[in-house]
Amino acid sequence: MKNHTTKIVAIVILITTFLSCKVSKNIEVPKDAFPDNFRNASASGDTTSIANIEWKNFFTEKDIVKLIDSAITKNNNLQIASKNIEIAHYQLTQAKWGNIPEANLFVNVSSNRPSENSFNGINLNQALNEKHIEDYSAGIGLSWEADIWGKIRSQKKGAYAGYLQSEEVKKALQTTIVSNVSKGYYNLLMLDSQLEIAKKNLKLNDSTTNIIKLKYDAGLVTSLAIQQSEAQKLTAAQLIPLLEQNIAIQENALSVLTGSFPSSKERTITLNSIQLKENLTTGIPSSLVRQRPDVKNAELTLLKANVNVGITKASLYPSLKITASGGLNSFATSNWFNIPASLFGTALGGLTQPLLNSKKIRTQYNIAKAEREKAVLNFRQSVLVAVSEVSDALVKIEKLERQHFFINERVKTLQQAIKNSNMLFKNGMADYLEVITAQANILQSELELANIKREQLTENIELYRSLGGGWR
Repeated sequence: MKNHTTKIVAIVILITTFLSCKVSKNIEVPKDAFPDNFRNASASGDTTSIANIEWKNFFTEKDIVKLIDSAITKNNNLQIASKNIEIAHYQLTQAKWGNIPEANLFVNVSSNRPSENSFNGINLNQALNEKHIEDYSAGIGLSWEADIWGKIRSQKKGAYAGYLQSEEVKKALQTTIVSNVSKGYYNLLMLDSQLEIAKKNLKLNDSTTNIIKLKYDAGLVTSLAIQQSEAQKLTAAQLIPLLEQNIAIQENALSVLTGSFPSSKERTITLNSIQLKENLTTGIPSSLVRQRPDVKNAELTLLKANVNVGITKASLYPSLKITASGGLNSFATSNWFNIPASLFGTALGGLTQPLLNSKKIRTQYNIAKAEREKAVLNFRQSVLVAVSEVSDALVKIEKLERQHFFINERVKTLQQAIKNSNMLFKNGMADYLEVITAQANILQSELELANIKREQLTENIELYRSLGGGWR
């Protein structure tokens, strides 16, 4: 038996060595999927990118670092993603055992009592003078499929790609969370700034209203002046509870991101104290495949599609399977361990070629090829989205800088106008409408200036995220 088993194994090894080949040709990632440079960046061979910077080094504000660190540790969605990676690792480990023979220990006991009028019953009674027969077996059964066409190897590659995809999904989620936390914090600082602007404007309106009342008592203005001044003051007053509401809502949103119950968030800096980052390098578009988790995920999807084509193609060809079993067998328990008389062994090897279900398998093969073509298109689309997001962030950064310059100059002009209008009004050289108009304009402009500063900070983060930064 040993010699026969050795011959079978040797034949299988020879067949596997000579027939094993790649049954399908893989499709590579299209090289023309990437442009030479981003639309709003000059063509350059410089591959350095802010995406290579770890998020702890990109963000210099300790409050943001603290919030992001809490989010990465406690965010429930990130923890779920970590569990998905763990599951994918187990699946990969399982796939690695695809070439290992399946071995099972078995112990069987059977009792058979055929009819006394049947052929088996008559023979049993004549041969053993028994009305029933018992059979006892114990041994090990082996089963192994030779990976002639690389099907099992492809399954391993598919499992490995799935494991890598689970990692990329977590990376993509982390980049989004890092981005949302930092944007939320900057939005909180903007709301704080706008709240201070509203309170300051309310005091200014209150002072103006008092002056108008004195002029009214002196008969210099009508009651209409008081009413319009009061209306302007109420406009500023109405902003205060609205901004306080938005602050609480933003703090609650940050609490959800950081995996904690709603609470206030510490702010040790102000919006105006933050310096905008300069010289934000983007690198070249092709680096997105290494930096952006979603683009990398699309590349891995193409890899899995190649694997599935190989698996379905291999299913069309014959499969070679070896089975063997050996152990002890006896009619009576007293002779069960009578060695070597109770020893038994069997070995079987055979090729199986699909016939009636070949059309079904070929259909699956055609579906797999179509899925692969779809994966190529999805990869191209992911690159288009990535390049577009980077270009959007670049143009917004450039144009917001110009907007900030103009709105800042307007605020300076209106601040001077407020001083002049108040002085002229007190001296009777300007009417109350000029004062009220100036106060309304400065309120709106200062609120807008704070919003522009927040948008500039946000777009810096958006450029960092769109380039694939935030998961390191």
